[in-house]
Amino acid sequence: MAIGAPIALGKATRFLFGSRKPPQKSCDVFINHRGIDTKRNIAGLLNERLTQLNICSFLDSKSMEPGDKLYDSIESAISECRVAIAILSPRYCESIFCLHELAMLVESGKKIIPIFYDIKPSELQVVDTDGSFSPEQLERFTRAIREVRYTVGITFDSQNG
Repeated sequence: MAIGAPIALGKATRFLFGSRKPPQKSCDVFINHRGIDTKRNIAGLLNERLTQLNICSFLDSKSMEPGDKLYDSIESAISECRVAIAILSPRYCESIFCLHELAMLVESGKKIIPIFYDIKPSELQVVDTDGSFSPEQLERFTRAIREVRYTVGITFDSQNG
């Protein structure tokens, strides 16, 4: 490599040296998911497939960069998306972030396509195990979960494909 030649470091280079990507265009699909259950499999694969089909999707780990404001980025993506895919998994209801995103989607009237990933709709239940939810949050999250439980979705069993 020649002295002084730029080294391509991807996101780190853009973050450190300020050459940011152009402002993100609004996405067609917002992918709501519990990262610990789905990021390395169904959510990542879904995002990749939508990209191959030239459908702009928002997946937090792929759509944001260091320095982006988490809540601002997610709220903007939700308000601008046309449809949402909620990947509901066994640990989904443990995450205040997942529940907050889902409540925002429901409250904004977005079309939500649920994917029940290794869980039955009847098993989805908001449980505040550590008492961290306010009564208003608990009601809001329960209302959002109830909405997707009674929405026709796709059932996916990771053991059987």
